[in-house]
Amino acid sequence: MSRLPFYLIVGLLMVVGIGMSVHRHVQFEVPWTQGEQRTIWEVEAIIDFTALGDPVRVDLALPQHQRGYRLLTENTASPGYGLSFLQDETGRRAQWSIREAAGSQQLYYSARLLVTEDRRQRELPVPPLREVIWERPYDTAAAQVIERAWTRSADPYTFARELIHDFSEDRQGENARLLLTQFDRSTLLVRLLNQAGVPAREASGLLLEDGRRRQTLTPWIQVFAGEDNWSIFNPTTGQQGQPENLLLWESGGRAVLEVQGGTNSRVTFSMLSRNQPAAAAVRSQLADDTLLNFSIHSLPLEEQALFQTILLIPIGALVVVFLRIMVGIKTSGTFMPVLIALAFIQTTLPTGLIGFLLIVAVGLVIRNYLSYLNLLLVARVSAVIITVIAIISIFSVLSYRVGLNAGLTITFFPMIILAWTIERMSILWEEEGPKEVLIQGGGSLVTAVLAYLAMNNPWIRHITFNFLGVQLIIMSLILLLGNYTGYRLLELRRFKPVTED
Repeated sequence: MSRLPFYLIVGLLMVVGIGMSVHRHVQFEVPWTQGEQRTIWEVEAIIDFTALGDPVRVDLALPQHQRGYRLLTENTASPGYGLSFLQDETGRRAQWSIREAAGSQQLYYSARLLVTEDRRQRELPVPPLREVIWERPYDTAAAQVIERAWTRSADPYTFARELIHDFSEDRQGENARLLLTQFDRSTLLVRLLNQAGVPAREASGLLLEDGRRRQTLTPWIQVFAGEDNWSIFNPTTGQQGQPENLLLWESGGRAVLEVQGGTNSRVTFSMLSRNQPAAAAVRSQLADDTLLNFSIHSLPLEEQALFQTILLIPIGALVVVFLRIMVGIKTSGTFMPVLIALAFIQTTLPTGLIGFLLIVAVGLVIRNYLSYLNLLLVARVSAVIITVIAIISIFSVLSYRVGLNAGLTITFFPMIILAWTIERMSILWEEEGPKEVLIQGGGSLVTAVLAYLAMNNPWIRHITFNFLGVQLIIMSLILLLGNYTGYRLLELRRFKPVTED
């Protein structure tokens, strides 16, 4: 029979699992390691204005996901005002409204932004070229400035740089000084670029500096050189490219703040940066499940804690499969060591080992007595279960009385599994002797300890909880191990006499 379908299934599981994990790391920036730290910027915008006693409507441009920054959460404080978040082709805006307001007013908006490693440029629609109309003598000055910069440029970006440099202090001519008396620098540059056939628009950015208060937005110019090809320029220095600490607050060519029904409006910004674990920093965006972002972060915290343990079981199963198929260790029960390892996670390893040995040893003694009563299997196993419960209860009370609170944690042992383990070992003792009991019991204990060490590793706990694609990778590995038909490691000792001869 062809094994091709089997290997195709294994390969598909492996590729899908790796793809899901890599996508989750790249797209949602879930870290591979637990201890990674990420920088969070908390930015607060304060809007001040004087209301005139009439209906008031306030529009504020809002930041969004962009190169180097990802918006995590946002909050507002506006007592008595209605609030709506609007989205259109120019970007996001917050709109406050109230039927009547008078006197000094203050509105607050705060946002938490994650500094990301994603440096991909956001796609922006190319702004339309606006018809530029000049009055005399500004039309002649504008034409001469454009002609001078055009002859010394080769493309839209170099033209923009030359144009900005012509308005700098050291290269500023009479035409540039004349135009600056009538227009603001950034607005003037956009008009000149549009007249030269270069799409451009103004943008407002916030330079992030830790601990700064009452900061204002600075003007920037976005120059487009084709579809999905644009760059940002400093209108004062001509520097091309977005600085690392620049947060583009408004890039749609609209006003940052619009107030209807009020005067003397202004918006100022305060900012603060701090570091926190990367997993916690991106947790809010992981709650929005999609087909490619399937996770359990949208569940309540209690269920998340439960699944954090459940998702470790495949790791323990992989350890058991490897030790039984490749090494050849014998265990009492197939996956009993995995459940015992889960109990070790709750009890800690030393307490778990001592509790497991005490319960099994006392259970075997009592089970030996039950064998003389010639009970039926169901009744005998039920009696063993009750015995195990009694043993755990007695050990818990005794450990508490002598001040060993760690002994209370042995209640986490799976009682039904322990009862069946005692039953199997007792039957094995009667049929194969104490040697086989020690081999299988010792193998079970060694397997449980190794599974515990793998499942309790902080990095493995982080990977299994945050990357569900890992479960598919584990499945493919288990399928590959299940296809192995060669000798086990412990069976090689049978060939030792051959090597000696």
